[in-house]
Amino acid sequence: MGYLELLRVRYAARLLAGTLLGRLPYATAPLAIVLFTRAEGGSYALAGALAAAYGLATAVGQPLLGRLADLHGQPRVMLPAALASAGCMALLALCGTEPAAPAAAAILLGGLTTPPLEGGLRALWPGVLGREERVQRAYALDAVAQEVMFAAGPLLLMLLVSRWSEAAALLVVNAVGVAGALWVVASPPSRRWRSAPRAAHWLGALRSSVLRTLLACFFFVGLALGAISVAAVAYADDRGEPLISSWLLSALAAGALAGGLGYGARQWPGAPEGRLRLLVAALAAGYLPLALAPGPVVLMTLLAGLSGVFLAPALACAFVVIDRHAPRGTVTEAFSWLVTTFGVGSAAGTAVVGPVLEAAGPAGGFAVAGAAGLVAAAVLAAARRPPAAPGGGSRPVAAGRPGHPASLPVAGVPDPPPPGK
Repeated sequence: MGYLELLRVRYAARLLAGTLLGRLPYATAPLAIVLFTRAEGGSYALAGALAAAYGLATAVGQPLLGRLADLHGQPRVMLPAALASAGCMALLALCGTEPAAPAAAAILLGGLTTPPLEGGLRALWPGVLGREERVQRAYALDAVAQEVMFAAGPLLLMLLVSRWSEAAALLVVNAVGVAGALWVVASPPSRRWRSAPRAAHWLGALRSSVLRTLLACFFFVGLALGAISVAAVAYADDRGEPLISSWLLSALAAGALAGGLGYGARQWPGAPEGRLRLLVAALAAGYLPLALAPGPVVLMTLLAGLSGVFLAPALACAFVVIDRHAPRGTVTEAFSWLVTTFGVGSAAGTAVVGPVLEAAGPAGGFAVAGAAGLVAAAVLAAARRPPAAPGGGSRPVAAGRPGHPASLPVAGVPDPPPPGK
């Protein structure tokens, strides 16, 4: 089944489009907050602090709201969260950034209540699409669509700013976010969806050692991307042309787009756990040549494009692994943890690379990305299945799914039973 046939499945296109629209505020929030703060006369330091506060609040809120969605259903969580988040950002747009404390409070609450639509969509795919090969292709299409949103969202924001104002842009993108969330939760699949019963445990999805390993891996992938985003600016500054940084980041996104489309266009043999190790290793290998920081911009742009090729495939494969290994009744929370960890890693990368750039220039900054990629690959390579208990068999699998002997648990820590989703 190709992508067009996949989108012809009832509700598939609606859920994907609604989720992308619903995530527009999240994709544009850091830039929107910086632009609005500067338009209000605030300093870059204040703008950066407020944008960072939004990112940290979102990182906290996503898994918590994901757990609530698993417990109470999507409509009861997603729509109220979207309305609350949009309301907080509207309050910011109407009241401004002076005094700073109320503005910071509005941004913190807006980030904390950002609905976990991305995790919610991935929880819906198995019920909407049925067959496992369709679900895996949908995960690839999902990863590609996210790349498009994070590339197109800031462009749309800038168009709104140029047409009206920073405050109006903030209001519009959040109104679109509410509309997208409403379109999703009003759909029959979202209204009917119920998570499997879950065991009472305060760790929730984090009980899975496979998930913990994935989170450690993608923290470093996020760190690599955060480092690249700042190193690209330094590379452009060295050449006296700020637009070069946008060329490099656009090339990376284009590479991820091409890689994701190619990955999802075919069925892959073997267990996804082993395939994920190979994909992350290839992703890490793609980051290493960036440290050469060659003088010809065309060559550097080509290297940036190649560095992104395995990003969307690695994410799509990770979604499949999470779906297979999340503890019963925690699937939305598990996907939301990946979103959070990836974002925290990216923020850490932007912080870590600054001093390195001061000391070693753009080549050193890109070397941070290469090192982070190698650590991500090493995390998966070092993970091994603990020995089976005497007289015991292999780990049980979800009903109706093929066995998967290759997994990624931390040695000596058994996983809870996988979900019956």
